[in-house]
Amino acid sequence: MADPYSILGVAKGASEADIKKAYRKLAKELHPDTNRDKPKATERFARVTAAYDFLSDKDKRAQFDRGEIDENGQPRNPFAGGSPFGGGRGGFRPGPGGAEFSTDSMDFGDVFDGLFGGRGRGGAPFGRQAPPKGANAAFRLTVSLPDAATLAPQRVTLTDGKTIELKLPQGLESGMQMKLAGKGHAGPGGSGDALITIDIAPHPYFTRDGDHIRIDLPITLVEAVKGGPVKVVEGPVMLNIPKGSSSGKTLRLKGRGFTGKGGIRGDQLVTLVVDLPAADAALEAFVDGWQDSRTPRDKLGV
Repeated sequence: MADPYSILGVAKGASEADIKKAYRKLAKELHPDTNRDKPKATERFARVTAAYDFLSDKDKRAQFDRGEIDENGQPRNPFAGGSPFGGGRGGFRPGPGGAEFSTDSMDFGDVFDGLFGGRGRGGAPFGRQAPPKGANAAFRLTVSLPDAATLAPQRVTLTDGKTIELKLPQGLESGMQMKLAGKGHAGPGGSGDALITIDIAPHPYFTRDGDHIRIDLPITLVEAVKGGPVKVVEGPVMLNIPKGSSSGKTLRLKGRGFTGKGGIRGDQLVTLVVDLPAADAALEAFVDGWQDSRTPRDKLGV
C-alpha cells in the first residue's frame, strides 16, 4: 500500500473528521455498484478502504507518523530508539586510540540471552517479530430505509460462513463503516477485522431529510374536505387530516424518522396531495352548482 495520506488526498496532520470526510467522498465516487465496468475503480476503492482503516487505528497512525512502521504496518528500523552498535547506552564509541568499549549501564543478561536464543524483557524471542494477523475482510451491507430508520438488526454472513446479527449504530448514514474486531481472515497471529460499509437503499415513497423522513401522501377530495384519520405507509399509524386541507399541507408524525447520534428520533413529515379523479361526471356536476367566493391567487398578484 502506498502512503495512506496520499491515497485519501489529505495532509499528514489532517483531523479524524477530515480523514473521514475524504474517505466518504472517495467511497461514494468509487463505489463498485456504480463502477461495474471500471475494474480500476474497484481496485482503487479497496486501496482507499485499506488506507482509511489504517489511519482510523490511532496506535498505527501514531507509529506511522513517528516513522516507526511503514504503510504496511511493518517496523521501519528494528533498532529505532537506540542502536546497540553506537551512540546508545553502552556499546562501542570513539576513543582516543580508536574504538573504546563501555560497560556503562549495559545489561549483559539481555545480550547473552539474545545471542543464545533467550527471551527479551517483553517475553518475546529476541529480535523476532510477533506473527502477523490475518487480512481484514471488506463487506458492503445494503439496508432498507425503514430498517435504517428503526435500527432494525441485520443478518450478515462472514468469511468463515457464520451468520451474525449486526446491531446498527445511532446516526446511521450511507458510507458509514463498522468494524467487527477479529471477524476477518484468519492468520498466524489471529484473525483480522471485518470492515462493513453501510449503504442505505433508496425507497419508492420515503426520502430522507436529515433525521426526518418525508413522504407525499395522496388523499381523496372527500378526505381533504371532511378530514379524518387515514393510514400512512409505515406501520399501523393513523394520521388525522384536518378538515379543509389543501395540497401541500405538511403534517408531522413525531418520532417516526431516523435515530440521531444523540439517540433522539426525527419525525415523519407527511405532505398532502389531493388526488382528483379524471373526467368524473358527478364531480363536474357538483362543481357546476358550487361557487368559491375566495380569490386564492391575489397574493401572487395574478
